[in-house]
Amino acid sequence: MGISSSGQPNHFLNKEESFMYDREGRFRMEDTMNAARIEYTEKGVMHMASRRCDIIRISLSSATLAIMTKFNVPRQFYLDIPDARIMKVGCMLMRMNANNTIEVRFLRLLTQKELDRIFVYSTHPAHRDRVLDARG
Repeated sequence: MGISSSGQPNHFLNKEESFMYDREGRFRMEDTMNAARIEYTEKGVMHMASRRCDIIRISLSSATLAIMTKFNVPRQFYLDIPDARIMKVGCMLMRMNANNTIEVRFLRLLTQKELDRIFVYSTHPAHRDRVLDARG
């Protein structure tokens, strides 16, 4: 078996791609500051654990989260944004940075309405004048 240019051995699974992570168009990340909560199961399915975090950047398909304390972040978890009343958004860990931030991808795209609701409850100065549309 030869080695491909990417450093991984040639294997038929290396040619597979997923639409969501490989071919999907990237959405523009916007700065924000929202309180959120990571929920995941520990030790199999024994109990649910939750940890606080802050959303510092977000787009329709991904986010950057700042975690307060060091803990083992699982590969898959749920993200709750209580202020915006958005519960149980499935996430996949993409990268863990040294400055206590993690980059995640959502398992479904957020709707524009959900994103607007997040920006209304943001404490970031860029979203100071956002208001919620009561008709929608």
